[in-house]
Amino acid sequence: MAQNAIYVTKKGLKKLEEELNHLQTTKRQEVASRLREAMEDGELIENAEYEAAKNEQAFVEGRILELEHMVSQAQLIQKSNSKDFVSIGSTVEVREKGERKSESYKIVGAAEADPKAGLISNESPLAVALLAHKIGDVVEVQAPSGAINFRIIKIK
Repeated sequence: MAQNAIYVTKKGLKKLEEELNHLQTTKRQEVASRLREAMEDGELIENAEYEAAKNEQAFVEGRILELEHMVSQAQLIQKSNSKDFVSIGSTVEVREKGERKSESYKIVGAAEADPKAGLISNESPLAVALLAHKIGDVVEVQAPSGAINFRIIKIK
């Protein structure tokens, strides 16, 4: 795994690029218009709209820098042909010890992690525990409530 790489799927990279494009074109212009209007209103020292627009401009520019970095460092997650071992890009079905129902998670980069949608970051404790293991292995994850054991049921 490359140092400083931002792991993303094709879909995740497209989403980052779309957000970046929106911020660079549409949002930047909207904020610039708000700033112009606020400056036309006169006194800038006590102008709440001007302050709000300046804060939004700072946020937008910061997010643009962040997204440019992420896109420039993006490393596409290749779909793993191996179902023998868990890797970034794998969808893993696991069952917590003592539970009947299994759960399924896709291991993605931190930039597109969304645990509610079943997308977990490769840097999360569960993903770190799962990586490089195979079907049938039991992995231990340290949680605030103590250690939790998961058995790997399936790798896709």
